[in-house]
Amino acid sequence: MNMTGAQSMVRCLEEEDVSHIFGYPGATICPFYEALYHSESIQHILVRQEQSAAHMASGYARITGKAGVCVVTSGPGATNLITGIATAYMDSIPLVAITGQVQSYLLGRDIFQEVDITGAVSPFIKHTYLIKKAEDIPRIFKEAFHIATTGRPGPVLIDVPIDMQEAEIDFSYPEEVNIRGYKPTINGNLKQLKKVVKTELNQ
Repeated sequence: MNMTGAQSMVRCLEEEDVSHIFGYPGATICPFYEALYHSESIQHILVRQEQSAAHMASGYARITGKAGVCVVTSGPGATNLITGIATAYMDSIPLVAITGQVQSYLLGRDIFQEVDITGAVSPFIKHTYLIKKAEDIPRIFKEAFHIATTGRPGPVLIDVPIDMQEAEIDFSYPEEVNIRGYKPTINGNLKQLKKVVKTELNQ
């Protein structure tokens, strides 16, 4: 099914059963917002400042157990998420942060409202993505929600250049996630558990 990258972003959120997102529009995320207008299942909560979007998404995740989603534009919009992302990381809260970005061919040129947000949050985030090919959007969104909600939950950021949002793709949402090197388990090590029990009993 052919659609724009922005429309595929909305479809990905719908596929993940996202019902509420928290955000503040801006120039580089406008294609996404235009596509979001046509969604019948996602309610957008408009915040007064981008930092509130991260904290509100975090609060939503704490209450519902689902991944919270926040959406902002590039530059200062993206950097205003940093405190909320760091909080979610330290508190093990599943969060997916979506940021707009300048055109991909202008990255690294210090143009208006360009910030390396993936690099800025790298010390306190579970994983980051910078979309370089629009056809990767469905796979990356699927992986982002999987990473955010499995193992030790935490925040994941997806940075989407505006030209990737405007590009046409053949949309197909993956049914499964298979990330080499990321196979989290919540099962304890039986030998270690027995050792802990034995140590406690001997005290």
